[in-house]
Amino acid sequence: MLSLNSVGLAGFSAFRKHARLPIHAHRNGWGYLCRNWSYVAWQRLWRLAGADHMHVNGIDNKFQESNQSVIASARECLTPMFPHKPCTVMPVFSSGQSAKQAPRTFQELGSTDLIYLAGGGLLAHPGGIVAGIAALRQAWDAAVAGVSLQAAAASHRELREALETFGF
Repeated sequence: MLSLNSVGLAGFSAFRKHARLPIHAHRNGWGYLCRNWSYVAWQRLWRLAGADHMHVNGIDNKFQESNQSVIASARECLTPMFPHKPCTVMPVFSSGQSAKQAPRTFQELGSTDLIYLAGGGLLAHPGGIVAGIAALRQAWDAAVAGVSLQAAAASHRELREALETFGF
């Protein structure tokens, strides 16, 4: 994981030459840039430099970015930059995510080609981390199947507890 705004394009490019694993491009510090920059233009620079996956924030995130902006950023990551080279970058959802945002994330993006980070959504589950992981999986399975969270929670204790803890 590299902090893009800290290492800069030159530092990122130097690291890319030696990296043997996918590079997780973290956009911490984006808040001060997003008032003047388009994420579409900004993320293209990092894609050209060789980023493998990039943060796009998250639905109902803990920062000031709108859900519309988050989804537009994620869609752009999944859109090839060149017609002859279908390379894309994996969008990474984060920033206060839990089981409750899974359905809207899937509905708005229309894809499961993403990384979904839910640190607090797992660690703060009342049943522990294993139950938090189960709840997240149950939420995503329900979202993909077109089943509401409430209906899925009726038959899945972990999801029910997650929704009681984090809200609907």
